[in-house]
Amino acid sequence: MLHFDDTEAAFEYQSKKDLRKAYLLFSLLKYPILVQLGSFITIAAFKLGLPVKGLVKSTIFRQFCGGESIQESESRINQLAKYRVGTILDYSVEGKENEGDFENTKEEIVKTIIKAAENNHIPFSVFKVTGLGPSSIIKKVNNKYALSEEEKEVVSKIRHRVNHICNMAYQNNVSVFIDAEDSWFQDFIDELALDMIMKYNKKAPIVYNTIQLYRHDRLNYMIDLIDTCRKSDVYLGLKLVRGAYMEKEREQAEIQGYRDPIHATKEDTDKDYNLAIDHCLSNLDKLYLCAGTHNEFSSSYLAQKMSENGIENSDPRICFAQLLGMSDHISFNLSKNGYHTAKYVPYGPIKEVLPYLIRRAKENTSVAGQTGRELTLIKKEIKRRKSGKIS
Repeated sequence: MLHFDDTEAAFEYQSKKDLRKAYLLFSLLKYPILVQLGSFITIAAFKLGLPVKGLVKSTIFRQFCGGESIQESESRINQLAKYRVGTILDYSVEGKENEGDFENTKEEIVKTIIKAAENNHIPFSVFKVTGLGPSSIIKKVNNKYALSEEEKEVVSKIRHRVNHICNMAYQNNVSVFIDAEDSWFQDFIDELALDMIMKYNKKAPIVYNTIQLYRHDRLNYMIDLIDTCRKSDVYLGLKLVRGAYMEKEREQAEIQGYRDPIHATKEDTDKDYNLAIDHCLSNLDKLYLCAGTHNEFSSSYLAQKMSENGIENSDPRICFAQLLGMSDHISFNLSKNGYHTAKYVPYGPIKEVLPYLIRRAKENTSVAGQTGRELTLIKKEIKRRKSGKIS
């Protein structure tokens, strides 16, 4: 089994100062009340025009984001590349609802594709469909409600933007992830993804769809999708994740009175995730896999299964991915052992990526053991450096 306890490899890229900052930040993230209060104060401060940008940029933004632009993220791209970790540039501006913003988001994603085509340290691009059109319309079409002519035109524009992005990825030979989202958007996203897969994946896995295994229906959906693509003789790219919207999903299911789409237990989610890995590995002749996970067991499980199946660590069909600022012990130990590894590197104007940063802070607070694990590893590395055991 692959182990992730080498903190020297995990944090070699961080200076003593950065390591201390990370320790302080995760120490604060332990406390839900501080996260709630800090989120409220920060949002209010930006609305009031108070000078808090510098503080945010030097703390939580620096931990979880690459920069305010692609250009500003260049140093982080190079830093990760030095340790054989790729960058997935993720334009993380959320909550926009007008045509100008949707077009701007489309063009920004195209810029990440062009950047990836120029830089072999950027293996993928990524986008969310809800960044390209009004969430209210996406929800409506997802639920098969009747649309007005005006709404149909809006949906047409969303399809056009998605196609434009995937076409640019195809033209530049860059693989692109279509991220998974809330269940009330996902059927429409799956439909778009399949259209793009059929159109652009005839010779290579340009378009990847994302499978959220905390949903109890996704494993079967994935198996059917693989069969569909095989029958159509197209390549399939899949990114496997557990999921990030559990509280919202369960709340909406209770309010609306439909079956909770999330597994009843974490154990069921873990089981489906690892079964998905097994099924993907048995279809590698036409399938490429990205394991997006912060779970140590699933990461080592995939590595072990690769070994058992005679698959080289550096096989280009398999990649591991984690978020910037989290689970460095997984990312950098994987890369040290020759596995293709990448970090999601969010970027965008600080005020605009604030919703993303708040979500990351709350996730670290709510996910069992996440913050404690980060603190333990950082503390271990600080202690190691103080003892003088630095190569």
